[in-house]
Amino acid sequence: MDDDFAPRPVASWYMLAAVASLLVMGAFCILYLMHVFADPALMPLDQRAAYEATPGWVIGAFGVGAWVGFAGALLLVMRRRLAEPAMLVSLAGMAVWLAGSLLVARLREVMSATDLVVVIAALAIVWTIYWFARHSRMRGWTL
Repeated sequence: MDDDFAPRPVASWYMLAAVASLLVMGAFCILYLMHVFADPALMPLDQRAAYEATPGWVIGAFGVGAWVGFAGALLLVMRRRLAEPAMLVSLAGMAVWLAGSLLVARLREVMSATDLVVVIAALAIVWTIYWFARHSRMRGWTL
């Protein structure tokens, strides 16, 4: 019988990973707030162009990814089963953010390679936290 995902005792590293997830998602929330409350008049021209080229739905998708992801990470710390669907919604928000960054022509033109790497890295991080939430549910670590 294959019991790769049979319920097991909570791993010793679980809480460390859950708190790290919470800190990362908290950082995404701070980045979202920094973007929303930024004053374009104080930005260098290249950053201002990217800021002004970003449609509201792209920023909204990032906001959903960040805030729902923070809630999902908090649920991981509390060892709640709802962490997995919350992190899936967060992953979808981040995927829309990436898609918007690639599909909106004006934004794509003014976006630097570093900006694109940051968006892809953020998506990879959220995918990893989603995988951790899913793995935790399958192991019976979340209730």
